[in-house]
Amino acid sequence: MLEQVMTTRSCSLKVKLTVKGLVSLGLVVLAVLLPQLVHLALGQAGGVRWLPMYLPVLLAGCLLGTRWGLGVGLLSPLLSFAVTSLWGEPMPAAARLPFMMAELAVFAAVSGLFTKKIAENGWLAFPAVLLGAVAGRAFFLLLSVIFQSVAPFTPALIWEQIQTGLLGLVLQAVLVPLMVMGLRALMQRDME
Repeated sequence: MLEQVMTTRSCSLKVKLTVKGLVSLGLVVLAVLLPQLVHLALGQAGGVRWLPMYLPVLLAGCLLGTRWGLGVGLLSPLLSFAVTSLWGEPMPAAARLPFMMAELAVFAAVSGLFTKKIAENGWLAFPAVLLGAVAGRAFFLLLSVIFQSVAPFTPALIWEQIQTGLLGLVLQAVLVPLMVMGLRALMQRDME
């Protein structure tokens, strides 16, 4: 969506890369901080229920597209792990890190497939987020099946976590599209 706005405004490649880089950085930082706030307020169970890292990643896909969203999806859990390891309690846990990176990459990549269409019609953010969330969670479940002999969690455990986080995904399936539509409306107003 941002690409289309900047192209319409005839922004240079340097400006496009700078804006996308800054937005990506901001979303990665939000993806690291938001889970910390949720864990602080609601404990570890709050993270599993509300899935706070997923919101900025879905935003990245919708706003930045597949490639940049993919970067945010991969970097967010990795940076969170690196920062929280300094405090002695890494989030996500080391065993879960590669799975979460893959899951969030799918979240962002799938929702990012819709970015050009979202620029034309903001309502398409709803199916973008929904399909991104379903694809990401399904991919994580598939990975748990494939790697169950070497991973410390089973498909049954992951299925239970998916069910626990369903309310958080539903909330994000509403909030993220509304945020994207609001940003789209602001950008269109500035173009007039």
